[in-house]
Amino acid sequence: MTTGYSIIIPAYNEEKWLTRTLPHLKQAMDMSEVSGEVIVVDNNSTDGTARVARRHNTRVVFEPVNQISRARNTGAGIAKGRYLIFLDADTFLSPVLLKTALHHLSSGRFCGGGCLVDFDKPISHFSRKILDLWNWISITFNVAAGCFIYCLRDGFEAIGGFSEKVYAGEEIWFSHELRSWGQAHNMGFQMISSPRIITSSRKLDWFSPLQLAISAAVLTIFPFSVRFRRLCSHWYYRPKNR
Repeated sequence: MTTGYSIIIPAYNEEKWLTRTLPHLKQAMDMSEVSGEVIVVDNNSTDGTARVARRHNTRVVFEPVNQISRARNTGAGIAKGRYLIFLDADTFLSPVLLKTALHHLSSGRFCGGGCLVDFDKPISHFSRKILDLWNWISITFNVAAGCFIYCLRDGFEAIGGFSEKVYAGEEIWFSHELRSWGQAHNMGFQMISSPRIITSSRKLDWFSPLQLAISAAVLTIFPFSVRFRRLCSHWYYRPKNR
């Protein structure tokens, strides 16, 4: 059977989350008329990430360099699908959102895109305002959130995938490059407003709103800082037993 799409999940110490998200993902894929595959990229994990992924019948590939963009590219490198979907390990993809993304890609009118984001549980008023701001930026400037990005394989390969010069924010550069490629080929970059992708609010438990705000401010004021893993610790930190 031909593989129509590949869902690529970069995973660094995601053993506990994968036990929840992979069964949920399988349900969504079972409802799709297009055949697909799941690739989990074990990004140098020290826990049972690879073991859990194999137990759920996914393809597993190891990427020794602990870098999100590199893990995404490694997964894409072995993907069999014509369409690529990049999903975070703590993110839940609904059947309707999967169907919508695949419809956009198969229509020939879109090269890829993203969608609005919501969290898996109630959050504070301040956090909600920040999330609303991001969603506004995402829709207004056509920038996909890293937890869910879909694209044509041709477009992905043409722009060289995700930049491996950065340790965070790679989805911003990717959105810009893919959007430009799509325009040159008379295709749009389509943001999906409904349904939203549901992702974990775990970073709000790990870090205070002030810590997250400071981190965002540093990356905004000094964008070159994304080239240093040490300055992007919020994207790589995993507390024990969480």
